Amino acid sequence: MPGTSAVTLSIIMPVYNEAARVAYFVERACALLKPGHELWVVDGGSNDGTVSILHSLQSQGLPFMLLQSAKGRAAQMNAGAMQALGQALLFLHADTEIPAASVDTLVNAIEHTQGSLWWGRFNVRIVGQSLCLPMVAWFMNQRSRWTRIATGDQALFCSRTLFEQTGGFPSQPLMEDIDWCARARRVPGAVFMPLKAQVLTSGRRWDDHGAWRTIVLMWSLRLRYFLGESVESIAQRYRDAR
Repeated sequence: MPGTSAVTLSIIMPVYNEAARVAYFVERACALLKPGHELWVVDGGSNDGTVSILHSLQSQGLPFMLLQSAKGRAAQMNAGAMQALGQALLFLHADTEIPAASVDTLVNAIEHTQGSLWWGRFNVRIVGQSLCLPMVAWFMNQRSRWTRIATGDQALFCSRTLFEQTGGFPSQPLMEDIDWCARARRVPGAVFMPLKAQVLTSGRRWDDHGAWRTIVLMWSLRLRYFLGESVESIAQRYRDAR
């Protein structure tokens, strides 16, 4: 069948209280699907009509699976991964857009990767009003390439084998992506694939709270995390700052 890939890809999208935009997010993601691909939308207990909209989209024939889980991005992504059938898992934040060409680049990279232990991320471009966002994205891309520590905004992907071997995302309110990458890079033989293909992520938190203020906040929170401060304390600092 034309367009069929040997790679089975499961896209996992966590959502929570996204009624205003969830139809756009899901329609956009469904357009990426090819034979052998699937989309799991995992709701974390929305109370704003998000689930009703998702059921309506399913009734219209959009080809995605809807799953309910406990609230929290880590819990939602783990729940989706447990149900997904693909050998390749792509964790896509709702407000991150991945062009079809970038999905094709991912599939091609997987097809040419030896072994079953691999993970990676895309280069990110931040879409927003602040003039410093291109610089922020450049540093994110370079830092993750050097350290092999990436963030969810960069659309993390991995083999099912590696995801299961690492135990999935940790049960914590934030920094789950950083923790998971740190564990993945310690797995013997695991291959890191920093793809140059782009994803586009929303710059709304930089625009809403001020670009430089957000940069300083996020770097300080990561530093506290690496120095061993509890995730609960860091999460409270994040909530207070917002």
